[in-house]
Formats: sequence, structure tokens, C-alpha cells
Amino acid sequence: MHRVAVLGAGITGVTTAFSLLDHDVDITVFDRHRYAAMETSFANGGQLSASNAEVWNQWSTVLKGIKWLFDKDAPLSLSLKPSLHKYGWLAEFLANIPNYKTNTIATARLAIEAREHLLQMANEAGIGFDLEQRGILHVYKSRSGFDQATRVNEMLAEGGLSRVAVTPKEMQSIEPTLSGDFYGGYFTESDFTGDIHKYTRGLADAAVSRGANFRWDTLIERVKWTRNGITVNSRPQGGELDVDRFDAVVVCAGVGSRWLARMLGDRVNIYPVKGYSITVPLNDTTSQQSAPWVSLLDDDAKIVTSRLGCDRFRIAGTAEFNGFNRDIREDRVRPLINWTRDLFPGVDTSASVPWAGLRPMKPNMMPKVGAGAKPGVYYNTGHGHLGWTLSGATAAMIVKQMNSDRIVNAPRSGTKGLGSKLQPA
Repeated sequence: MHRVAVLGAGITGVTTAFSLLDHDVDITVFDRHRYAAMETSFANGGQLSASNAEVWNQWSTVLKGIKWLFDKDAPLSLSLKPSLHKYGWLAEFLANIPNYKTNTIATARLAIEAREHLLQMANEAGIGFDLEQRGILHVYKSRSGFDQATRVNEMLAEGGLSRVAVTPKEMQSIEPTLSGDFYGGYFTESDFTGDIHKYTRGLADAAVSRGANFRWDTLIERVKWTRNGITVNSRPQGGELDVDRFDAVVVCAGVGSRWLARMLGDRVNIYPVKGYSITVPLNDTTSQQSAPWVSLLDDDAKIVTSRLGCDRFRIAGTAEFNGFNRDIREDRVRPLINWTRDLFPGVDTSASVPWAGLRPMKPNMMPKVGAGAKPGVYYNTGHGHLGWTLSGATAAMIVKQMNSDRIVNAPRSGTKGLGSKLQPA
């Protein structure tokens, strides 16, 4: 029986570990927190959104970013503090503009495939996560925004996504609480939402019950490849150094993956892009009736919403390029509150809970999924703002490749999942 280490217990690490359980392997998951999903997988926008598969590598995004540089309320914030990593990453981002269409189509295909895996794992694990299968409605206040969405829709359709244009009247029918002056929208009935933290915690608990070993409160100090396997030096909080040898390692460490990859002889250019959210408790009848059940994506404001059960409303958005800074800035949270008050004035935002997390993004906006340069080293990381959306499929892809490399055996109950290939430009 081969020993496999999974580094990281966010959504990609836990889905990877759970997907490996049907194979004859000994799984150990390492995480520096006491519980699963305590960083980027804690309080995201809640969307599983193939309709949001468009990558950011286009000149219009660059021009908007320059325009937003000195606007504190803008959806994007870029610290001008010098950083070789940041400016090198941005240079590679620009170099990937020619791959915009190819990578958008590939992401849409992967997101569609991931739905089946995620729902299947939740069913097998018997977990509840505030699932709402009501679709996602993209809204546009201007004709120019709607026309751009129409051009994006052509790429999404090529990727296999069914997304339909809707009028303001039809938008009101889809989500009766929505008010405002909109030009039009696009509705994706097949997309859905839920609580990523509940999902990941529940899946981790199910993995433990099926034999996976989780090392909580444990820091990775060193990872080293040798011909005899991969050595992981780890230290539990307040404890002595542990040295373990594994036959394979899967790096799923989010923004920490770049550091781990360097020790394993690989270059994985991930930059931490901070995103914010607020969770609004719906403590009164008026708030509950005023908050939308259908998930929304305001493309102009770059804000998304999810209804998490009857008593919580999640609003998320913004992108901040400021290194590993995890501070929750009031000026970045305020636009989320103001947007909620403007569109849903009946929702009481006085007790909203702010959060910020670092999205692990690669310059081409595509996840790193596959083998490293050395045998036994694998990566499932760099999913950016689509970590939950893509994780089910990328976990299946890693397991499929490890099976091909004979690190793991075929599943005991037969081959599961689709496990398609990811071919970013």
C-alpha cells in the first residue's frame, strides 16, 4: 500500500483526499489549522459557477485596472509597493492575453464537469451545505456591459454551457426581490450555490471516518524529494519535529504552494489575490423576505451573492493585489455593504460579518493540475476565484494521473468520475 501526503486541507486538498479513498492508499493530510477550510475556503461567494468561467486576461481588464488604481471603492485594488513577484506575475498575466479565449472555454468545460463530482461526493458523504439549485443570474446596468456578456456567452456556449439572455422583466420574475435599473441579464439555470466551509468540513469528517489521517495544527517545515520517496518534515503546534516518508505528495496548499513547489524543484507561479466577503445574518422577517434566494453576479461591480439557508446572506467581491497581507480593510468592505443596501434596502446589514481570504492565482488564470518534474510529486492548486467550482474535477484528474503512474490502484468499485484533461494555453 502506497503512502500519499496531501498538503493542505482547503477545498482542493479535502476533495483530493476524499477522491483517493476508493483506492488502496494510506492518506495523510497536513494543515496548519485546527480544522479544515479555515483560509480561502472559509467564506467565499458560495457560487459553483460555470457561468463565471471567463478568465481575466484581456486588455479591457487591464484598462479598467489602470482606471481603478486611485479609486478606493473600485472592484480592483493594486498596491504600488515594489515587489518582484507581483510585477513578474503581472508581466506573465499580460503575456497570456492571447490565450484568453482558449482558457475561458477550457475553464467552462472543467466547471461543468466538476458539478457531478462535487454533488456525488456530498451524497456519498451524507453532508448538508445549504445547497440551493436555483441558478445564477448575471445582471447588467448598461448596454455595453450586456453586449460584452453576449460576446463572453459565445465562448461559454462553445465550452458546453447553456446560459440564456433575459429581459429586466424576466429578471424580476426569476428573482422577485431584485430592484434597480437594469438593461438586461444572463441566467444559468444549471449553476448552484452553497456554503463551502460546511461542505469542506463535512467532507473532511467523512474522510476521517473512512480512514484518512489528518494532522491538524501542523506546520510543514520542509519537503524533500529523494529516490526513496518524499520526506515531509512537520511540526505540530507545541510539539517535536516529525519526519515522515511518503511514496507521493499532492500539493494543495493554496497560496503556500509556490514555496512548497520550490523545495520540490518546480516553479508554480501563484500570487495571493485577496478577496472579501460579508455574511449578513437575516435575523428578522423583513430581512429574510428582502434577501434574494437566486444567486446574483453583478458584472459591473464584480460582486456575487449567495443565500445560505433562511438566515444568512453572503455578498463577496473585489480583488486586491497586496502580497500576503490578510488585513480586513474597511474601505474594501464598505462597497459590499453599500451595494447590499442599494439593491436590497430591506436587508438589515448592521450585524454583517466581514472576511478576507487570499485566492491562489496563476498568471494564466488556470489551475496547476498534474505531475511535477520529479516522480511522485503532484499539484492540485492555483484555482484562483474558482476553487470550489473546479475542485471536484481537478481532484478526479489528479487521481486518474496517479492511477496511470501506478501510485494508486484502480478504485475498488470500478472507475468513477470523468477525469478529463486540462489543457490550458
